[in-house]
Amino acid sequence: MADNHGLKWLVGLAGVVVLLAGLKAAEAIVIPIMLALFIAIISTPFLRGLTRRGVPSYMAVLIVLFVLIIFGGALGMIVSQSIDSFLTRMPQYQERLQTLTVDWLPYLERWDIPVNRDMVMNHFNPSQVMGLVGTTLSGIGSLLTNLFLVIFIVIFILLEEAGFGDKVKAALPNAEKSIRDAQGFMKQVNQYLMIKTTISFITGALVTLWLWWLDVDFPVLWGLIAMLMNYIPNVGSLIAAVPAVLLALVQLGVTEAMFVVAGYIAVNMVMGNLIEPRFMGRGLGLSPLVVFLSLILWGWLFGPVGMFLSIPLTMIVKIALEQNEGTRWVAILLGNEVPNTSE
Repeated sequence: MADNHGLKWLVGLAGVVVLLAGLKAAEAIVIPIMLALFIAIISTPFLRGLTRRGVPSYMAVLIVLFVLIIFGGALGMIVSQSIDSFLTRMPQYQERLQTLTVDWLPYLERWDIPVNRDMVMNHFNPSQVMGLVGTTLSGIGSLLTNLFLVIFIVIFILLEEAGFGDKVKAALPNAEKSIRDAQGFMKQVNQYLMIKTTISFITGALVTLWLWWLDVDFPVLWGLIAMLMNYIPNVGSLIAAVPAVLLALVQLGVTEAMFVVAGYIAVNMVMGNLIEPRFMGRGLGLSPLVVFLSLILWGWLFGPVGMFLSIPLTMIVKIALEQNEGTRWVAILLGNEVPNTSE
């Protein structure tokens, strides 16, 4: 029995490896589908709200898609222009940042810190960070070229969602329990994604307004990055702040860069530590180790998009595992709280 149990685990692990390899190989196809599913899940509550008010299904789908196209198109156009402008100016930013770094060397020497220009450029070159930011933004820019494909996939998903329950009932006579379980699962996923997306959107809007007030270049772009990185707890806010702080340092100076840091800290303290816990509730969280490993795994699989989707995808897996008694223990290990077993 022990050998059979070990063999089952080995086969399961091999299956996971094969699945991940397949996802990596099909990256160009999988990324638009995952983004479309993400958008469709967020849009489903609005779609159902319209149909409950008597709006025909096809008309509700058209209304939701119209809003998505207008909002997504406007945001995509602004972000694309910002990315192109940033990449054009990036050599100037890198040169300026490198000059600032060298200018700080005399201050370090006053404190008897044994550093020189070659050592700093070899081991700590901030301009390389700007290069990494540019590479990441290029990946986001290339993703925007798939916007129309994502929208078409969303259209068909929303159209299929309207009658999917009836199809399952007709295909499987005893499907009532499966449908109830699926509805409970989707309700939790919708709750998590809606709350997280709303809080992330507000976070991005506040960051944009703060950077716009400080006159930092491309505030909408950094606000979008803050919104996307807000899906990643613990480290997401730190990652989002780095390029904006470096740009403020290069463009405006040390004082303004400190104001940028203060703004990011204030926004994330209020939204992440005060607002989000009140609405998110208990049990909808992941352990810091799982967050970090998810970021590495999904980022390796799908690049910047994988980093953005890493926590929502892992959270959906955790919610799915909670639905089955046999896999609930895995969900507990993935979570950040110890369940109360005394009840």
